[in-house]
Amino acid sequence: MVVLVTFFTLNSYSQGLDFGFKAGVNFATINDASVSLDNRTGFHAGLFMALKFNDKFAIQPEMLYSQQGADFDLGKFNLDYVNFPIVMKYYLINGLNVQVGPQFGFVVNDEISFAGIAGDAEAEKFDVGGLVGAGVDLPFGLRIDARYNFGFSNVSKDADGKNSVFSLALGYSFL
Repeated sequence: MVVLVTFFTLNSYSQGLDFGFKAGVNFATINDASVSLDNRTGFHAGLFMALKFNDKFAIQPEMLYSQQGADFDLGKFNLDYVNFPIVMKYYLINGLNVQVGPQFGFVVNDEISFAGIAGDAEAEKFDVGGLVGAGVDLPFGLRIDARYNFGFSNVSKDADGKNSVFSLALGYSFL
């Protein structure tokens, strides 16, 4: 009897649990900088786990490797992060959802150079931001997301500027 109750409890709970991976493209720049910056095109990839509370609301923490930063005429500002977004999803209809939440990031690689001279500036090791977006859950576990991530904190100790990233992703859910 205990085995049956445990099985049905886990089975009903797991219907609200979602786990998978995602990957996509980033179009990143740095806002509020004192120089004119161009987009840096990069990628992001990682894992997600979602907990659906009902048909309308879910929370989805993620762990993503993300290439961000910006390019400019005299150098580059390449910043690679491990980001931890905590996405709150509200489902409108049939898998279509809107997304909002905070994001916390840790720099794992910074390549900052001006006029070919490396090491002119030092990146902040921690980044705080927010995100807004939309997504759709498709059949067979496929997911598509489009998001805008905006930074709250400066990316460098030596200059003003906050991350600004538009991302497109394709994901797959195992459950």
